Amino acid sequence: MALGEPGFGVYVHWPFCMAKCPYCDFNSHVRHIAPDQERIARAFVTEIETTAARTGKRTVNSIFFGGGTPSLMEPATVETILNAISKNWSVCENAEITMEANPTSVEAERFSAYRSAGVNRISLGVQALNDEDLRFLGRMHSVEQALKAVDLARNTFPRLSFDLIYARPNQTPEAWGKELERAIGFAADHLSLYQLTIEPDTPFFKLFHAGKFPMPDEDTSVALYKTTHAICDAHGMPAYEISNHAREGAECRHNLIYWRYGEYAGIGPGAHGRLVSGNVRFATEMEKMPETWLDHVEKYGHGWILDDPLTLEQQGDEYLLMGLRLKEGIDLERFESLSQRTLDPGRLTDLVGHGMIEVVDGKRVRATREGFFVLDAVVADLAS
Repeated sequence: MALGEPGFGVYVHWPFCMAKCPYCDFNSHVRHIAPDQERIARAFVTEIETTAARTGKRTVNSIFFGGGTPSLMEPATVETILNAISKNWSVCENAEITMEANPTSVEAERFSAYRSAGVNRISLGVQALNDEDLRFLGRMHSVEQALKAVDLARNTFPRLSFDLIYARPNQTPEAWGKELERAIGFAADHLSLYQLTIEPDTPFFKLFHAGKFPMPDEDTSVALYKTTHAICDAHGMPAYEISNHAREGAECRHNLIYWRYGEYAGIGPGAHGRLVSGNVRFATEMEKMPETWLDHVEKYGHGWILDDPLTLEQQGDEYLLMGLRLKEGIDLERFESLSQRTLDPGRLTDLVGHGMIEVVDGKRVRATREGFFVLDAVVADLAS
């Protein structure tokens, strides 16, 4: 994976879902009356125009439709948004254009229309290859539906990724290993593999703390993590990021912009962005509630509720937090340029001694596989 300029990306957030998964803390909403997609599309176009007027000309390297469930969007809505991005920025010829999709909301005609609109990479929320666990996770599809969607995606889009959640209640490393082997047999070039976490303000948080289901203990979690890496490595899909595995050259270019601390515009309800003006990097965030966001955009041209300049220290800390998720790690010179400080040599030496990080050619710092498992603590130690 070549190291280079992080690039500029556009993230578009579609906030609606058919149902809210019990583990999900993303900005997603269920509406029993279908949203007015033509009106929402016009608001997306307006917010893109407002944001582009602020950034000036940029070359867009990637576009990502996330959510929510973007595959609930009409293909005409997707096309309208992509046309607005092309009109207001310059989109490079080989730009990666990704859409997240759920197996329950895809069909051949719709996939083909997304492809015609310009989408060239699909990311499927498969989550498990076990029907019982799919029900536990609140998913509305079966394994059979998921695999049909994977097959359809492989035959429609040049690039395919899908997600799986592991470290599920009572899951053994042996069972997970077999499931992962099966998944790799269907994967085209990329897998996102996330350990189940219990997030506050979710149904799972209440159920777990009420003793309704167990979670793996630390030893089991470590064993599941090691199984994940061993199997993916053996199949030529090593981790390039803490939870993402890909064949060489198939890494998600959009997410690399985040992890390499590039610049990106967040468009749509609840979307976050990082925009650079002069030497100042701004953190932006849009209003989360879709109806309120829509009202704000129609009144003011945007839904920004946060637009704050980041201090040098904050920029350095964010670069550490994002960059150390990557196998390639961070560039020390860039860290010093962003933060106007150097990492404490004593802390570096201590973490190297404990096998948590390694320094490469005196120019880069990256987490070891052991460091990945306790990455939050490693980042906190380096940032303090």
